[in-house]
Amino acid sequence: QLQLVESGGGLVQPGGSLRLSCATFGFTLDYYAIGWFRQAPGKEREGVSCISYNGANTNYADSVKGRFTISRDDAKNRVYLQMNSLKPEDTAIYYCARSRGPMCALDGDYNYWGQGTQVTVSS
Repeated sequence: QLQLVESGGGLVQPGGSLRLSCATFGFTLDYYAIGWFRQAPGKEREGVSCISYNGANTNYADSVKGRFTISRDDAKNRVYLQMNSLKPEDTAIYYCARSRGPMCALDGDYNYWGQGTQVTVSS
């Protein structure tokens, strides 16, 4: 069964770090781009970062550039989001999703989604 399962969220103080993990099941990961998205209460979902099928191309939202890093380990069927210098405005539910194709675009077409993991940045 095709699934994406996020983990690694939690409560962290401003300036802290978290690493989110997206475990994938039921498909060949290295055929697809994977994206990370987030949704804060009362706000629309936004694209945070994505990585192409081979890891050669990545994209980031302006709000996280220089602080977040996306990576993938196809041997482990996992995609990661390293989040540093976290700010209260990064508080949201974070989702990973599989693109329909191999290339990375934050506004691309993603057809399979995980259930999300909560990230809260607060002192």
